[in-house]
Order: sequence, then C-alpha cells, then structure tokens
Amino acid sequence: MVSRRQILLGTAGVAAAAAGGAMLLRGRTSTATPAEAQFEVTKTSEEWRKILTPQQYAVLREHDTEARWTSPLNQEKRKGTYACVGCDLPLFKSETKFESGTGWPSFYAPIEGSIGMQKDYSWGMSRDEVHCKRCGGHLGHVFNDGPKPTGLRYCINGVSLKFIPA
Repeated sequence: MVSRRQILLGTAGVAAAAAGGAMLLRGRTSTATPAEAQFEVTKTSEEWRKILTPQQYAVLREHDTEARWTSPLNQEKRKGTYACVGCDLPLFKSETKFESGTGWPSFYAPIEGSIGMQKDYSWGMSRDEVHCKRCGGHLGHVFNDGPKPTGLRYCINGVSLKFIPA
C-alpha cells in the first residue's frame, strides 16, 4: 500500500522535474551568454532598466522574445537603418529587410561587424543567437532559410531595434 508521504514526495519530485525541464526548454540554462563577455558598452542591470522599457529589457538583457506580429517595424517600408535600441549601433540596412511571414522583422544580412553570434540551446534545440556586438544585447536568431544573396534569415525582435529614416 502507498502511503500519503510517498504520494506527496512523488508529486513533489514530478513537479521539480517538470520545472527543471521547463527552464531548460525556455533557455535559462544555456551556455555562456554575451553578458559574461566584455563589450564596449556595459551597464549594470539598474542602469539598463533606466534606459529600456520592461519589454526591451526582457528581450535585450534576459533573452526573451516578443510576441509575433506585434512589432510596428514589421510594417516599416522606408529607407533607413535599424539600430540597437540599447546602444545605437547600426545593425541592419533597410535594403536587406524582407517579409519572411514569421511575424518578426527579418533581414538577409547585417551591417558588417555589427553583430556577434553564439549557440543557443533553449527550447530543446540548437540555434544561432544574434546579439549586438557593442552592448551584447540579445536581438534574435539567424536561420538558413532566407532569400538570396545570402540564404540567411536574421529573425530579429522589433523591440531590440530602433528605425532611423534615411
């Protein structure tokens, strides 16, 4: 016969395993993050929170993802430059933006020398995470299903960018 204590301990164990699995899938236990590296622009968490909105902070500093189809930059068609909202580094030119149908602003190439990359093992898969080379802010991911000439799709969180018209 199973005792009440065994049931409670078993339930607690299952809950702990589920929570750990959820954290692994969400990515809070990924490999070294850009925050551990040295960047030209560095700030404390408190300093970042003063200059970023809560959603921008969640994406750039905590590697979160904005909801798809919510960025006004999806509809941006003017010529100009997309810069990091955290440090103003120019990241993408409007000429490289394309409609990917994913719900996030997409580009086939960054401005040379503007981004860094690292492996991201969140959500139970391996992806290439893209971050700002100057401040280390999380931007999004790059995939091999983009248009010519590069064949790449830089899928970028709109809240991590600001548009500067030409």
